[in-house]
Amino acid sequence: MQNYLDFEKSVAELELKVNELKLLSNDDQDISFDSNIRELELKTHKALEKIYGSLTPWQKTKVARHPSRPHLKDYLETLFESFIELSGDRRYSNDCAIIGGLAKFNDKSVMVMGHEKGSSTDDRIKHNFGMASPEGYRKAGRLMEIANRFQLPIITIVDTAGAYPGIGAEQRGQSEAIARCTQICLNVRVPLVSLIIGEGGSGGAVALASANKVIMLEHSIYTVASPEASASILWRDSSKASYAANTMKITAQDLIEFGVIDSIISEPVGGAHRDPHKTIIDSGKELQKQLNLLGHLDPEELMISRREKFLAIGRNI
Repeated sequence: MQNYLDFEKSVAELELKVNELKLLSNDDQDISFDSNIRELELKTHKALEKIYGSLTPWQKTKVARHPSRPHLKDYLETLFESFIELSGDRRYSNDCAIIGGLAKFNDKSVMVMGHEKGSSTDDRIKHNFGMASPEGYRKAGRLMEIANRFQLPIITIVDTAGAYPGIGAEQRGQSEAIARCTQICLNVRVPLVSLIIGEGGSGGAVALASANKVIMLEHSIYTVASPEASASILWRDSSKASYAANTMKITAQDLIEFGVIDSIISEPVGGAHRDPHKTIIDSGKELQKQLNLLGHLDPEELMISRREKFLAIGRNI
């Protein structure tokens, strides 16, 4: 069953009619509703084009959080071969909010890692909704250092509301773990490409996205704090999240203008959740394109260009 967002009411009504006609067509073979179905499907497509052609930042936030958007595991299954998961931070435990390991990407060895939110209720609990603890970021840093040692390109896939804010996480050094992981990102001497597929929330995202090239899906977001949190802090009212989202410049379209990201991957009409496979394939093509652009740089140039990229952010605003 399709999960409709609040601004997709007209689409939901049209698709309900399409499904009803398809059921009637199956029940009565003597009557054909094909022309009616095609007409309604065309109206549905046009309605989606109109809605998704002018989404507000708050609406994009809702799309980025859609439960049916493709997750890290979907990308691993489709784009990567011979994936071998590497677990644990060698200090405390293994954090399932971040999954990473060795894999083949277009027949070349890479280190791939990212946030996994989970799909079912049990899965979401297991992966803590993609909110990583210190051990998750220490694991990510450990895998990056392995990639650096063996000169393997690094691909990170970001989809998190933010790092886990629990008391235990703070006691185990959450801020230090995020800072250390960010430092490792900036210091590795191999190509590092980051793909933001849903939410890119705060330091929890930056720790994996301090890359040579940062890519975003068309309706993903990248933000210093969630719109709800920003509204609570700035206006003491979380109900002003929509207004906060509009003022924070969190969309891919805003961020490419500021030089925070390097490219945007177009999503299917209606969002990535309507055609996950196409979204993943298109993402793979863009990842390969960005890796090719970095292929001519030597280790020192990779590190310098990465640092310069982030130092340059905001200079021309």
